[in-house]
Amino acid sequence: MKKSILGLAVVSAIPMFSSMQVLAADDAAESIEKIQVTGSRIKRTDMETSSPVTLIGADDIKAMGASSIDGVLQKMTAASGAMTNPAVNNGSGGNARVDLRGLGAQRTLVLVNGRRMINSGTGAASTVDLNTIPVSMIKQVEVLKDGASAVYGTDAVAGVVNIILKDDFEGLDMNLNGAITGEGDADETSFDITMGSSFDRGNVVIGLQYTDRGDASQADRDFSDCPIEEDYENGSFYCGGSSYTPFGHVWAENASLQGQADGEWHDFTSAGDAYNYSATSYLYTPMRRLNLTGIGHFDLTDDTRLVSEFTYSKRWSTQQMAPQPVWFDFTYDAATMGDSLLSHGVADGEEISYGRRMTDVGPRGYEQVVDTVRAVVGLDGAFDNGWGWDTSVVFGRNDSVDRATNLLNMGSIQDAIEAGDFNPLNQSDWSGSNLAQYNYTENNSGGSQLLVISAGLNGEVMELPAGYVGFAAGIERREEKAWYVPDSLTSQGLANDPRVEPTGGRFDVNEAYVEFAVPLLADAPFAQMVDLSAAVRAFDYSTFGSDETWKLGLTWRVNDELMLRAVRSTAFRAPTVSELYQGKSPSFEQVSFPGAQDQAEVTVGGNDQLTPELADTVTAGFVYAPEWFDGFSMTVDYYEIEIENSISSVNNQYIVENCLDASTGAYKNQDTALCQSSAINFNQSTGRISFNNQLQNIGNESTKGYDVNFKYAFEAAGLNWRTGLDVTILDEYIVDSGTSTIDYTGLVTSGIGSYAKVKSNFTLNASGDNWDAQYQARMIDGLDSYSCLADDSECLVPSVGTVVYHDISGSYIMNDTVSFSAGVNNLFDKQAPYYSGNNDSNTDPYTYDVLGRRFFAGMNIKF
Repeated sequence: MKKSILGLAVVSAIPMFSSMQVLAADDAAESIEKIQVTGSRIKRTDMETSSPVTLIGADDIKAMGASSIDGVLQKMTAASGAMTNPAVNNGSGGNARVDLRGLGAQRTLVLVNGRRMINSGTGAASTVDLNTIPVSMIKQVEVLKDGASAVYGTDAVAGVVNIILKDDFEGLDMNLNGAITGEGDADETSFDITMGSSFDRGNVVIGLQYTDRGDASQADRDFSDCPIEEDYENGSFYCGGSSYTPFGHVWAENASLQGQADGEWHDFTSAGDAYNYSATSYLYTPMRRLNLTGIGHFDLTDDTRLVSEFTYSKRWSTQQMAPQPVWFDFTYDAATMGDSLLSHGVADGEEISYGRRMTDVGPRGYEQVVDTVRAVVGLDGAFDNGWGWDTSVVFGRNDSVDRATNLLNMGSIQDAIEAGDFNPLNQSDWSGSNLAQYNYTENNSGGSQLLVISAGLNGEVMELPAGYVGFAAGIERREEKAWYVPDSLTSQGLANDPRVEPTGGRFDVNEAYVEFAVPLLADAPFAQMVDLSAAVRAFDYSTFGSDETWKLGLTWRVNDELMLRAVRSTAFRAPTVSELYQGKSPSFEQVSFPGAQDQAEVTVGGNDQLTPELADTVTAGFVYAPEWFDGFSMTVDYYEIEIENSISSVNNQYIVENCLDASTGAYKNQDTALCQSSAINFNQSTGRISFNNQLQNIGNESTKGYDVNFKYAFEAAGLNWRTGLDVTILDEYIVDSGTSTIDYTGLVTSGIGSYAKVKSNFTLNASGDNWDAQYQARMIDGLDSYSCLADDSECLVPSVGTVVYHDISGSYIMNDTVSFSAGVNNLFDKQAPYYSGNNDSNTDPYTYDVLGRRFFAGMNIKF
């Protein structure tokens, strides 16, 4: 039987996943049941649309040994940028995100069963934490790599990830899975059970999943066991670290001194005295997670159905970083503080800066407990004329508590210094027993809430010579609110860090949409079928007013072998509650500047004057499945996205380079808007840089490139073979901040991930009667360090070569009840590469695998 063009168009976008979707697509094309495909609300008898949609099935997820869907989505070639994952220790908050096209997680819309998911995670969350999705309940994931604001509203700029959960499931399915690295760490255990039953008028499915993920330490890998510093003059490397050190570091007008355990001091040198903060930092962060799911439907009448969904997740996650760095200024009084500094050129009565790494109390721990609930109740049915209708209410709430342990109340310590009760130059005053009275745990809370009420119609309005005109229309009201309450000491500025303000706010929006699918030609020469799709959505926000967005698409099936498709649309992203109302807070970001510390104190926060981001998107491509080459298909799609009025902060390194003179450290360009708004300050005595970098509608972003796929299925040696190659080619990703233009194509950064020119996934699968085996190769093209663009002569490793990861997996069906699966990711133990100006762990954990070889295995029991 010949495969339909549509089946090939939809399922071939990511060949690293199994071909179960090929069969599903063929079956769907032949079925008279109407289905709804991600990217359109019109129900149709096949999966053919003008937009490229990728399907990822449950078997594909199992073959990758993934216990969370982020581990699958982040390996897509269309994903790049800063994708938060378990290897991100500093600032991740335990969250997991997907970032299509590298445009930011906030520009990828996440749906569950076609409906909006609650923003989740820690604080006033503004994106979806993928940990809230029960991977054991996933039937398939549909990934739309096209703008879809006219269909779904805000956030659908780079694309849409629609996670479809199991329904109509009958029986019992249990899985026990485990994983561990070749180093014996980052172990993971996951157990899930899914139960379903049908009755006369409906079906109920209940699922439970529990996951326990262990940690790995930066100290346990050769590439990350110490922060690598570069000696440009000698062309060598050494273990460096932070200038905030145990036993204290004093900065005076004519001295930079390192403390000793015996109370003496010596001249500080980076190579000999810098603190190795990697030794106690996580390379891979631990987590425990519980997911509960319930899905059901009940036929109230022959034409009306009650539907319901319930998901609940609870996450306990932890990150660990080096002991707290503290710093403060005081006047040196030799009479009360001792004369140990006098012989090193520090004058009595001189104002000095003091920094210390608090190994005295131990490493900092960051803990999150996050509860996320989402409930859906709806009705759907059909009228006598065949039109369908649906109405639903979606409620979601996310509550989080995050804690930071082993912190010191520096406000109280400074009060004690002024009162003469604490001598910062006396090592015994920094003993653990003496510091117990100043030790505290920071407790912050936050959350978000979502309410969506919607109603819609769909059907066929009229018949044209080429077929029926399909339509969908509806209305929607959405209310969102979010909040973040910092610890009382932190909010008052009494801790070591500057004051953090609370966040709180809400907005509501009323929307209406209409969509048409118009058949233009059918069974004509060189036009077996030509369809036009059109959609428009109008919206009215309480925060900024009203506007509209639209979409036009064309599908041209030339014949049984060739289909052309194109979409032109506008999209938008409304500012979130966090972006509008986030309180000001300090963030310590990596920067590089002569004579400066490697972390700058950056004040970040929201802006209630923000307006929406606006985008123009274009996709165009073809699908080719030649009759003369049975089993082969290929797709090529061009994409282009242009974003105006983008909500962002300026690159931190760019602010430093443009507002400070690298040769003298003096201020420059202070008459520009950039440097005036940043209010940059550089204390050359301490090497401390601080500036403001709050959110703004600051410029434009644009990206374009190609998605290419080749796929071939055949039989040989009595086996079924499937092979595929998926390639994404990034032609450009340009960010215009209003004062500069940066093309990130082919660059790896120190904080926002990477943008490889080429990424590819190759898959080879062989299967027999009761087994299958799979090989995957994931390639990331070579990258240049953003930090070395200005002058690569000061970088010893200004670029990273091409990296290829090899994975193998297989499964064996013992009988109708029991089956086993196993595999190895990063088969050849490829080490994460070093580059100058790296992010963390001497590499980029957003881009590269930091664990090395990892084994996984599982057992499935079903009845």
